[in-house]
Amino acid sequence: MATLVDGNPDNNFLKESETVRFNPNGALTDATFVAAAGHRLYLTTPRGLYVIDVSDPTHPRIAGELTNGFLKNPRCVAIQFRYGFITDDQGLKIVDLTEPTRPIPLPRATIILNHAERLYVARTYAYIANGPEGLAIVDIENPERPRLAQMFNAGGALNDTRAVQIGSVSASQFALVADGRNGLRVVQLISPDTVAGAQGFSPRPNPKLIATYPTKGETICVSRGLERDRVVDETGGQTVVFGRRGSRPFHLDEMERFYRRSTFAEGKDFERRKGELYRVEDVTLSGGVLTTKGGEVLSPLAMPTPSPQPMMLPVEPEVEPSPIPTPTPKR
Repeated sequence: MATLVDGNPDNNFLKESETVRFNPNGALTDATFVAAAGHRLYLTTPRGLYVIDVSDPTHPRIAGELTNGFLKNPRCVAIQFRYGFITDDQGLKIVDLTEPTRPIPLPRATIILNHAERLYVARTYAYIANGPEGLAIVDIENPERPRLAQMFNAGGALNDTRAVQIGSVSASQFALVADGRNGLRVVQLISPDTVAGAQGFSPRPNPKLIATYPTKGETICVSRGLERDRVVDETGGQTVVFGRRGSRPFHLDEMERFYRRSTFAEGKDFERRKGELYRVEDVTLSGGVLTTKGGEVLSPLAMPTPSPQPMMLPVEPEVEPSPIPTPTPKR
């Protein structure tokens, strides 16, 4: 239970008297997966996606849902920034969560996969256990236009994948893959000796199967690692700090200023309101001219010419310096 991992072994217990059971009108029956994003839970059921507000943990409530048939028997969900990544019978589907309680389907943001199961989203790549076909690696640098970057099965060795978790050790990144009847697999994704620019923000992975641990039964899942250092969740709450000092993480309203315009209503304290998203376009350089994807020519800003500074001439001091006294010779 990740919510109990606080370093205190005396706190790893649940009490029946403090347990809250929540399933209004059976809406959440047969739930398949839940992902926490701050005080909101994103839960999949055969009927779709539900957003559950647990800001008051003893009184949860359904705050939003996507049950219009866009999702076909969803199995897993992961949240990153303004998007939700969901696997279902048809593959990987992405929804817009700019307004967190109103999931908006993005029909063009779908990757067809035959056996999509659990997934893990890490920066600009989504890693999806794709059953007998191995590990699907999807480029999500533009979440509204994802593309299948590669399908990795280690020469047919990964043929029963059920779940995947991503983690880093030193300068390398690894995938821990639950490979069903084959056991636990360790796949090296990024390492300084296998990936050029491995120290970058999100280099293209170069997967390689490096280890296998046979298990007595089928390996169907891998537990999530514990995030370290100063971490803030999707609603601005600090989660873990491991023996470090430093500045606090951003609150939610501070984070939003990086990607949303602000408007202010006149009043006593000039109330801030959420505005439109900041948007940019790709540009191309041809013949020394910068042009946006939409066809707008970009001109460099005129740089102000600095005013010439008058030459400063040496000025005589207004006060004569005192003469240096001459030492009197000793007799």
